[in-house]
Amino acid sequence: MASTNRAKDGRVTGPTEVTRRVRLASPTTALGVGVLTLLLALASVPLAVLAHQFSGSNTVAPAVFALMFTFVGVVIARRQPRNPIGWLLLAIALTLVDGTAPGSYALLAYREGYHGLPLVRLAVFVAPIGAVFLVLLPLPILLFPDGRLSSSGLRRTLVAGLVLGAALLALVISQDFPALFARHIHVDSSGELAAVNQSRGLVATLYGVVWLLLGVFCLAVVTRQVLAYRRSTGVRRQQLKWLMSGGAVALIGLIVSPVAGVAFVAVIALPISIGVGVLRYRLYEIDRLISRTLSYAILTALLVGTFIGLVALTTNTLALSGRVGVAASTLAAAALFNPLRKRIQRLVDRRFNRARYDAEGTVAAFTARLRDAVEIDAIRADLLDAVNRAVQPTHASVWIKPHARG
Repeated sequence: MASTNRAKDGRVTGPTEVTRRVRLASPTTALGVGVLTLLLALASVPLAVLAHQFSGSNTVAPAVFALMFTFVGVVIARRQPRNPIGWLLLAIALTLVDGTAPGSYALLAYREGYHGLPLVRLAVFVAPIGAVFLVLLPLPILLFPDGRLSSSGLRRTLVAGLVLGAALLALVISQDFPALFARHIHVDSSGELAAVNQSRGLVATLYGVVWLLLGVFCLAVVTRQVLAYRRSTGVRRQQLKWLMSGGAVALIGLIVSPVAGVAFVAVIALPISIGVGVLRYRLYEIDRLISRTLSYAILTALLVGTFIGLVALTTNTLALSGRVGVAASTLAAAALFNPLRKRIQRLVDRRFNRARYDAEGTVAAFTARLRDAVEIDAIRADLLDAVNRAVQPTHASVWIKPHARG
């Protein structure tokens, strides 16, 4: 006997209709988009090699970023399908690979002589659309952590971002549309239609305006989250602390990357921090992470400076041989490592990991009082007080085994 189901609006639906109804924002869709992005990211590497366009900044970096954004996006979208942040991260990953794989594919046909490849004109058409990821990137930050539009100001900011994205996409399509129907086309060194990178007049002015407004939009997004952090407490404050820490590491990586080429890897800190903040996995580890990162960065800088100074002193001033000077400097730096690490860690914890600093102070004070304590009841009460102030448990008790008689 067939059963029926009554929907929320009162409409009666059959079992077949209910079981076949598939939501677009579903875990299956997230996994499908993730697999597609993964395949495109992996395909971009051999395509770039065949097109003689392989490089760390133009091939490896977008692939690494796309894979990390894909992983975090799939995890969030599968666990919280109604949260738009996961889907935005997947869209960012798609646009990242869109700027590399289609361009290399087009170069194979128009520059390397691989004639007869299918859908080459479509590859030329979609290659410049990868620039839209610069508009998508601030949106997960704006909607962090739950994706809700909690105020009219947030809604207006989001609308402004969407308008900027639509304007940029319209400009790119209007410039690249001849790739689909023109008899003869020419591509540049990135596989895009040459006319796109040769914009003049009104189009060039519009591009400039859009990029300027995009900078203002990014600044507004960051300002909004900084103000939210100052007003937040508890879990929300920890979530925003993860976001701001990851964003700071990513920004520093971008700034330092022209000097240290591998520094671009630091950009993956942004999607990782977004994932931790949204899913609340090991949320309260951020204070420990910040304090450890800062302490070891300061320690490394001090030891490097000490080592260089000692090498110069021993080889130039004391006229020792180069090998002796380097060996002496190495031993001195090694001897300074542990004392410096403890002192720097304590100073950093005092500012950035206050809970651990206060807990250590509480334990140290209890240990000092324990040396002179003789009354068992006083020791038990003092121990409970120290535990409550150090780790703040929901419940704590002390059981003392009675002394056996006999």
